[in-house]
Amino acid sequence: MKKKLAIIHTTPVTIEPLKELAKKIIGECEIVNLVDDSILPQLSNNGGNIKEIANRWESYAKTAEELGADCILNACSSIGELVSLTQPKVTTPIVRIDDAMAEYAISTAAKIGVAATLETTLKPTLDLLKQKAAEKQKEVEFEPILVASAYQKLMAGDKDGHDSDLSAALLELAKTVDIVILAQASMARVVSTFTPDEQRQFVTSPELGMKAVKYTLQNTK
Repeated sequence: MKKKLAIIHTTPVTIEPLKELAKKIIGECEIVNLVDDSILPQLSNNGGNIKEIANRWESYAKTAEELGADCILNACSSIGELVSLTQPKVTTPIVRIDDAMAEYAISTAAKIGVAATLETTLKPTLDLLKQKAAEKQKEVEFEPILVASAYQKLMAGDKDGHDSDLSAALLELAKTVDIVILAQASMARVVSTFTPDEQRQFVTSPELGMKAVKYTLQNTK
């Protein structure tokens, strides 16, 4: 019987890429998409206070469970912390899209660049990486950058401007660190335009996150 994956998005931008990725990594799988694009603007206005949207997100997880999902994927790094708060309230396993990426980064590098275009995503990603480093009792140096101009251009409909600003900032950061973590799944598209040599230094959450979903689905009844 085909497994069912529910993906909770905070932007429609991640729907198609994650659908394609699921097809590539998991294969046969029914996908249900739940989207609330009001979350990121709300976090932007309230200083990143995820408690304000905790109940709403929990209701989406419960809806996914009611729809018969075998696994729930939280597709947004800005609200990754809600996974541990919500998991005790549903029986369906929830995968945080950036968890596997953080595990990999801390295991492989001592100096990590962390890039985001949104302030509300940069802090949770850094917190997650620091938590993983503490768990492994490993000394890690972090170099965070915020490319706010790229996000502003994207919101204004200037996709090329977004890509250009982000590319320049990422390649510059890569010169000073072992690896660069992309805090937002939507940033992976820009890295795909780099040369294969350049791409090796960048770690994105979608692929590793979807592999974690595949593992979870294989281990659910």
